[in-house]
Amino acid sequence: MNTVATPGVALVVLCAVMVAATAVVYRVARLGSVTVAPGAALRGTAQLTAVALILAAALAHLWSSIAVLVVMFGAAVATSARRADAGWSAIWLTLALGAGLTAVLPAMLLSGVVPLEGVALVPIGGIVLGGTMSATSLAARKALDTIEQRWGEVEAALSLGLSERDARLEVVRATAADALLPGVDQMRTVGLVTLPGAFVGVLVASGSATQAGAVQILVLVGLLLAQSCAVAVTIELIARVKVHRSAAHPGL
Repeated sequence: MNTVATPGVALVVLCAVMVAATAVVYRVARLGSVTVAPGAALRGTAQLTAVALILAAALAHLWSSIAVLVVMFGAAVATSARRADAGWSAIWLTLALGAGLTAVLPAMLLSGVVPLEGVALVPIGGIVLGGTMSATSLAARKALDTIEQRWGEVEAALSLGLSERDARLEVVRATAADALLPGVDQMRTVGLVTLPGAFVGVLVASGSATQAGAVQILVLVGLLLAQSCAVAVTIELIARVKVHRSAAHPGL
């Protein structure tokens, strides 16, 4: 098996130096507190250590792998809800994330392309869920910000006889394209600008560029579908005032 990074003293020292250098850049460029990078690095290391220990046991059984994916889904919902800044109404974003995941994962499993095994289900499901969460968070936040900033246009559309849903959609629909842009750009530039994680992971593990490319294409195409479904549901929920903010404007 190929090895890119070998755990050991050299790895620890290199990571510590890079974190310290990041903190220096923060200080010199006044990007924020110098503790941001060290704090994030310590938290990430602790989380990955815990996850590695849990996955080592969980991936051995299908039921425990599904349980891990359920926990990941819950964390994704909580993150999207927090990013949307919409209070308890953001719990409706569960539907958006669920739409994205169920549009892709069952098809992958039923087709036999992804085996119904924990070692495949958790990594693929996690990648799809992570991308869907990012698109949902971005779409919700931008759409709610847009409604607050352009509330006068919503009222104008209402005065012309449009329903509340249609008036809101006229304002927020453009934000959906913005939320999907990172995923579309990633698909367009894969192999030219970046080598995504799934590709690198399979390449390092197996050494087969063909297999690595196949897995990455599967993941990226799945992400396009999952993200588009999630964003479509997100703007619909916001248009129907299921997800909203307690703002000064009536109806928000």
